[in-house]
This record gives sequence, C-alpha cells and structure tokens, in this order.
Amino acid sequence: MIEKTRGIVLHQVKFTDSGIIVHFFTREFGRISILVKGMRKKKSGKSPSLFQPLSILDLEFYNKASREVQLLKESSSATALYSIHADIKKSVVALFLGEVLSSVLFEENPHPALFDYIEKSVIWFDENNEKYSNFHISFLCGLSSFLGFEPTNRKNPEEGFFDMLNGRFLVVPPTHNEFSSGVNADMLNAFFGSSIDDAAGITMSGKIRNEILETIVRYYTLHLPALRKINSLEVLKEVFG
Repeated sequence: MIEKTRGIVLHQVKFTDSGIIVHFFTREFGRISILVKGMRKKKSGKSPSLFQPLSILDLEFYNKASREVQLLKESSSATALYSIHADIKKSVVALFLGEVLSSVLFEENPHPALFDYIEKSVIWFDENNEKYSNFHISFLCGLSSFLGFEPTNRKNPEEGFFDMLNGRFLVVPPTHNEFSSGVNADMLNAFFGSSIDDAAGITMSGKIRNEILETIVRYYTLHLPALRKINSLEVLKEVFG
C-alpha cells in the first residue's frame, strides 16, 4: 500500500553502496524507517542534503506491515530550511537533537501533538538567526513534557535545588538522594517555565549554559535508561561554550 505522510529526519545509516536507511518521526505513523535506494548514483536525482537531521519532508512510501523497513517512492522538502544546514553552529545543534530524538522516540503510533511541537520548533530555529544559543536547552525542556517527566513544580524561582530523581525543584537539597543538583537550578527552573521565544532572552555565560545542558542530559538519562551516549554532546558544548 502506498502511504503519504510528513516526516522529520532523525538520522540515516548506510545500507548498500548506493542506498541509505533513514529514520523518520512522522505525523501519521510515528517513528518509521525507510529505505532510500540509489542515493549515491549520479542520475538518481536524490540529494543527500534532503535527508540531513531535522529536515522536514513530504513522503510517499510503500508500506507493508510485515516489514521493519519501508521503501521510499517519492520525497520532497515540505519546509525549506535555509540556515540550519548552512550554519555550522546550527548544524551541530541539529545533529545533537537528531541523536537525542533517535534515542528517545520509539513510538510507532501517531502522536500529532509531539510531531507538531518538533516541527514548529525546527521552523523557529531555522528562521531565527540571532538569540538561538539557548534553543537546544529550551527544546529538551519542552520535549520532557511529551515524554512524561517534566518537573511537576517549576514556577517558583526561589527553589534552588533540582531533584532529578523525582523531577522537582526544592528550596533545600533533597535528603538521601544522590541525583540532585544545585548548579544553576534557578536558571534551569526558568527554562522549564518558558516558551522557546522567552527562553531565547535568557542571558548566561557559555560555562553556565553547558552546565545546564549537562544537568538536562543527566536528567534524561535517569528517566530514559535506553538513552544512548550522545556523541555530538562534547562538540555542541565547545560550539556554545
């Protein structure tokens, strides 16, 4: 059966000398893997840039329930991304978020609200060429609500400790809990309570930004044990440090 959907590229892997398997998060089907044949053939007409992390594509593919990997029929750019893959800083962010999303999105059922959140966030990131240094932090904070472990109390800026195990901000450090952080917890609290637009206006040094990022990654790891090591994390910290 031929199906149509919109998908966001998570990552790709080489399959044959001329083919790749691209992992997508789609609006109608959740996460799916699609084989793209003939990628490296000169006359294929397929551009490798089309399948870079966070690209938003309209897809037409042959869908068979018994297969783990579906077969691409046609693809085209649904939203032209002008800066993400042209700007080295933004491309590193895209690679990082693609790695994270690949590790945390396993749902094979549709989740339109989550898809819309990712799509709108990517478009915001592409369109804003200033004040985007906090985007990856804000995105991960927002994503946590869809994954089920957003902190339950994130409105009081006086709570200076973050209980990572229970997902709560506290005035005093939690007892008998090694999974807590007092490092810039008030700043992290502000991110969890802000939209991407508002988070863009939060000012901080590169050192603090990286400390907050490390706390969020650790928080994700605690609540998502399947989260793999994010290879691009250190590169991202260098870029925005």
